[in-house]
Amino acid sequence: MQYPLSEKIGDPALLVGREYEFNYFDKWLANIPKRLSKSRVIIARRKSGKTAFVQRIFNQLWSENGVVIPFYFEFGENHIWYPDLAIKYYCTFASQYISFLERDSQLANNSLSLEEINQYAVTHSMTQMIRDTKFLLQNTVGGHDLLWDTACSAPHRYADFFNRRFLVILDEFQYITHVYRNENFNGKPEGSLPGSYNSLSESKIAPMLVTGSYPNWLLKLMSHHLKGGRLKQVRFSPYLTEDEGLQAVYQYAQFYEQAITNESALQINQLCMADPFFISCVILSDYEDKDLTTSEGVINTVNYEISTKTAEMSLTWAEYIEDTVAQVNNLKAKNILLYLSKHNERYFTPTELQRALKLDLDVNEIRRQLIILKEADLIQQGISDIQFAGLQDGTLNLVLRNRFEEEIKGAAPNFKEEFMRQI
Repeated sequence: MQYPLSEKIGDPALLVGREYEFNYFDKWLANIPKRLSKSRVIIARRKSGKTAFVQRIFNQLWSENGVVIPFYFEFGENHIWYPDLAIKYYCTFASQYISFLERDSQLANNSLSLEEINQYAVTHSMTQMIRDTKFLLQNTVGGHDLLWDTACSAPHRYADFFNRRFLVILDEFQYITHVYRNENFNGKPEGSLPGSYNSLSESKIAPMLVTGSYPNWLLKLMSHHLKGGRLKQVRFSPYLTEDEGLQAVYQYAQFYEQAITNESALQINQLCMADPFFISCVILSDYEDKDLTTSEGVINTVNYEISTKTAEMSLTWAEYIEDTVAQVNNLKAKNILLYLSKHNERYFTPTELQRALKLDLDVNEIRRQLIILKEADLIQQGISDIQFAGLQDGTLNLVLRNRFEEEIKGAAPNFKEEFMRQI
């Protein structure tokens, strides 16, 4: 297998497990040539392996050199001017298409300019591409909507015109809201761009595979702009199976030349809950006295990653938590968050939380704070509008307890003792 698209995970061998997910999507990919595959959206938090997974799908399809041509585009967190996005999007698509046709792996990562794409199209008599590049080159100043329409519709139009099949992989789709009509980023960002994919998401000749790291943000965009279940949701767990997690421990330890034992490997996997990102944080931890060959050393290192604000594991969750605390910065909201996280096996109504926590808050105020917590992807909402539950994410629970438990209960959690009992 070749890897024309550089995978963010680093060495391809570091992508471990995900047997169930790959089997699921292999069946889906096999149906694209038959025009039977509906667009999908993968929903999961950051550092759950989504990007590595979809980039592997790109490389798999590129290497197979079969009927389905992959296109991968990542929406960035930074603000971008509308025409710049259109040109970047089209150049990425056209370059990856040419990369596939010519078996030139360099073009998967290094996009050609519009002029270079036009020259290629003229040489190979690709009239559709000639028209597009000429239009984009001649309208960089005005006609922003038409520029973007030309760019985002290209995979579907080319699939139709050339009788091809494309897979459109759009990574971190929620950042499409960071696009501005004003070159100086004045005013509000362009809010209608997700709607560009309203009909394109129904394409059976160029179906979409979308990802997002902020579930509520992404679902809100879909509910406003991609209605009617145009993207079938696939929930992507950050956790591997127990066996896959243990494989990840050994793999990471070998690559990073970190000494472990068979016993400590089991302990790392157990305390990290088979979360590959958590495992990598422990293997690569900057903990000064790190020793992953003993139970005490494993416990101390895991505790460091959870309890130290500058540790990578703690920092990953911090960005989810900080914005929420700024909006609901009171002891009662934190108490609600901790309680739901601890009892994440069931849903609670605002009235039940009011009684269980003896909150001197109006039920409507409790619900308002629950909505804020939900929109920050720290809790989830049930089928009814008044049901809320903590995320079934053990890592989040540990970080939340480390941040808030002392403030609420008057005593900090003793993770070392808990970890010792656990193993």
